[in-house]
Amino acid sequence: SAPRFGQMSESVTLSGEFAVAKTDDDAQVVFGWASVSQKADGSDVWDSDNENVPPEDLELAAYDFVLNSREAGADHQGPSVGQLVESLVTTVEKQQALGLTGNELPVGWWVGYHIEDPSVWASVKSGERLMFSIDATAEMEPAGAA
Repeated sequence: SAPRFGQMSESVTLSGEFAVAKTDDDAQVVFGWASVSQKADGSDVWDSDNENVPPEDLELAAYDFVLNSREAGADHQGPSVGQLVESLVTTVEKQQALGLTGNELPVGWWVGYHIEDPSVWASVKSGERLMFSIDATAEMEPAGAA
């Protein structure tokens, strides 16, 4: 089986929602942030459950998803409605490697999905589906734990 990044101990479900940034109507592709750890100014982003995914954990989760899933769901249930076609975790180091200063973009996970299901694509195109939503299992660590 494919390798899993990180080790699991206590598992919980983390989720977050980020707005759709762009669509390509002809290709039925939608782009946006799947998750953001830090704003461009370096300040942490906290979700509605008052949780923050550190950049290094987000990067490992993104790698695991790309290696082991790549499928888009509708409302975290049912069959796949599309496939991942683009993925980049914008760490400070990667931004600098791209010739950016490292504080021009948030530290987050940018994705693009080809949406194959016609009814789901219609809801993206109409503006009914305005956000990406992630739902993942993660290892929880108390703040300040090493």
